Amino acid sequence: MTATIERFANPATGTADPDAIAAALDRDGAVIIEDLLPLEVVDRVNEEVEAAVAAADPNQEFFNPIMQAFHGPFTKQVPGVPGISRTFAVDVMCHPLFLQLCDRVLLPSCARYQLNLGHLLQRGPGSDEQWLHRDEAVWSDMPRPHPEVQLASVIAFVDFTRDNGATRVVPGSHRWDDRWLSPAEQMAGPRPEPDQIAYAEMPAGSAVVYSGGTIHAGGSNVTDVPRRGAHLSYCLGWLRTEENNILSVPPELAATLPRCAQELLGYAIHDSIGRGGGHLGMLRMQDPVELLQRGEL
Repeated sequence: MTATIERFANPATGTADPDAIAAALDRDGAVIIEDLLPLEVVDRVNEEVEAAVAAADPNQEFFNPIMQAFHGPFTKQVPGVPGISRTFAVDVMCHPLFLQLCDRVLLPSCARYQLNLGHLLQRGPGSDEQWLHRDEAVWSDMPRPHPEVQLASVIAFVDFTRDNGATRVVPGSHRWDDRWLSPAEQMAGPRPEPDQIAYAEMPAGSAVVYSGGTIHAGGSNVTDVPRRGAHLSYCLGWLRTEENNILSVPPELAATLPRCAQELLGYAIHDSIGRGGGHLGMLRMQDPVELLQRGEL
């Protein structure tokens, strides 16, 4: 029997219960939320990122050559999308359902969660299957088992099909004992059988949401149409993020965004004093987001 991913309906209908979604995430490691974004939001994001996508070079040099092999020669990457698309920063990154899920998945282990990564990935025709991986492997020094540290998603900005590279997901793999931290370890460890892999086929505006420990990867694109999607993930507020979001969205730009976006981007202090801990990220003994609000950054 081929693996499947549980699907939840359009949140606008009121049937996407965050408790039910969080329970499915805990059980399976992944869910699909259909029509999460209205098509007019999809269209606006696509319009706002179009110039950046056109300018992106699939063969750009990475800080580590293994990253080029990981993404392949036909993938255009646009990092720092919250700093490029205001619609993405406000209507996607701050989507109420994403935040409700983060409240349930991440807040038990932190005083505040934050944006980890907001990238657009356009996998062009000819793209091969990406290596299966866990996103939380970026914090590979954290011993396992550990609490949930990340909530991730891939959002479709065109229709996702198996032929154009819909994300491959291994439901239940967030519970597997193997580490899956590097390509070498992946080659040496157990690999999913074909019937353990599900394909996140979904219309534009939908999202596959998954745990940082869930094994997944981009699919191969055997069509002649680019597959455009966004990787949007959140992590515990006391972790270092995969992208430096404060440099990606500097204060003069962040100041134009709503406070929710500023906080997610990392401008807010991580204040654990009320939880018996300390504080992280202060500036001049104050909460940087307050300085930003007052025009003092």
